[in-house]
Amino acid sequence: MTSLSEASPVEVLAEAGRRRTFAVISHPDAGKSTLTEALLLHAQAITTAGAVDGKAGRRGTVSDWLAMEQARGISVTSTAIQFEYRDAVINLVDTPGHADFSEDTFRVLSAVDAAVMLVDASKGLEVQTMKLFEVCRQRGLPIITIINKWDRPGLDALALMDEIHTRTGLTPTPLTWPVGLAGDFRGVIERETGDFIGFNRTPGGATRAHTIRLSPAEAALAEGANWNTAVEEEGLLTMEGQTHDEALFLANQTTPVLFCAAVVNFGVRELLDTLVDSAPFAEPRLDVSGTPRAVESDFSGFVFKVQSGMNSNHRDHVAFVRVCSGLFRRGMTATHSATGRPFATKYAQQLFGRDGSSVDYAWPGDVVGLVNASTLRVGDSLYEGTPVEFPRLPMFSPEHFRAVYPADRSKNKQFRRGIEQLDYEGVIQVMRSPARGDGAPVLGAVGPLQFEVVEERMKNDFGSAIRYEQLPYEVARITDADGAKLMEGERQIEVLTRSDGALVALFSTAWRLQAFSRLHPTLTFGEMADSPTR
Repeated sequence: MTSLSEASPVEVLAEAGRRRTFAVISHPDAGKSTLTEALLLHAQAITTAGAVDGKAGRRGTVSDWLAMEQARGISVTSTAIQFEYRDAVINLVDTPGHADFSEDTFRVLSAVDAAVMLVDASKGLEVQTMKLFEVCRQRGLPIITIINKWDRPGLDALALMDEIHTRTGLTPTPLTWPVGLAGDFRGVIERETGDFIGFNRTPGGATRAHTIRLSPAEAALAEGANWNTAVEEEGLLTMEGQTHDEALFLANQTTPVLFCAAVVNFGVRELLDTLVDSAPFAEPRLDVSGTPRAVESDFSGFVFKVQSGMNSNHRDHVAFVRVCSGLFRRGMTATHSATGRPFATKYAQQLFGRDGSSVDYAWPGDVVGLVNASTLRVGDSLYEGTPVEFPRLPMFSPEHFRAVYPADRSKNKQFRRGIEQLDYEGVIQVMRSPARGDGAPVLGAVGPLQFEVVEERMKNDFGSAIRYEQLPYEVARITDADGAKLMEGERQIEVLTRSDGALVALFSTAWRLQAFSRLHPTLTFGEMADSPTR
């Protein structure tokens, strides 16, 4: 690309129109990381697909790069991956698969324009999938549904369509329909053409599956009863009006459905084509006052994630910025809305999992990694020209609490630096009190697996092993100075100060909170998301 100092509105809109920015949501073990690898393989962004189970001849996944992720085969942090397919630029923002990291997933969903809902063919819509679906519905994100693992025994295809409609309220409109029962995956009917697309397995699923295309007549001869059954079922869909309509999809009334087996890399190309042909690109984003920021206006973006330790060669600190409007130029000086101060963007990267390469320009829909951006926090906005501040990202209410100490007191410096950094990234909520002292902060987590991430990163990233003390609290609420004074000396209650200055009251049980509230009816508590952000 030639050097750009600015871009016209027409250029910005044209580049934004090429972008497709989406996240994959699923219940743990639905195959999200495997699907991510398969997408990269089909887009020729990688040459060999990885697998989280470490089978012989297959390397680790691009999106799961933490040692804990690779060891357990689960995603516990979000990553961004950019690649090209056809004439489009795809920004895939991977999400944690475990419910304990739902706060990180919520942040990711604030930074994308669409979602791919991955469903295990043998289990249907699971608890975590439905929770994430509700977040997508609240944000108005169009959803493409993938029925994965059709190469294994599973549920009936028509029954799955009924479940999707009943539980989500969306009308499923399959773009492909399986030939053969789950566990005997022969291929799919491409509903737009009526053709049969079959596939041949590849060793270990490490390379793209070889596909064959047959006309309906040829498929009837080759597949016999399997083909006839699939054609009858597809006819029922047509009779029920379950046919893709682009306007209804973008209006969140329908969800296109595709059947695939990501582990053998079949059905993945169809997802890429659907993203390019149907998924929305960047639209004007509302600021804190509810005013839309036009895509073609001056540069703006917001931070949805902060991560350190991505580069094992040196200590780094990367802020993930979703570009909302205008042209981002490496080296430009933007304004940090939280402080009103200038922010230099000298070190900017295009992300590919944990790896990154220097990027000179980015357009609406892109995700840019700003390296060594130590003044940026999750939810911060950056802009050029007309000022803008986007809505803050809420904190989730923690339900698990532990005091944390350095296992080796000689590592106090490393301990303090590590806890401060993980708090800054939003990995965990950190609270302190004079009674406990600065050397024994209290950590609040949405789920207990977060404590394991903290333990591993403290040891490996910051050189300070830690030990925990389980605390007997289950409920947290925001209070004020008057409320804190009333709670002094109360049993089964403790008031701490969170790093953003909020006073947090911890209660042993919800009943204890109710009992205290009855004694002090004029005292009001705030939810954790209602506290100050700085």
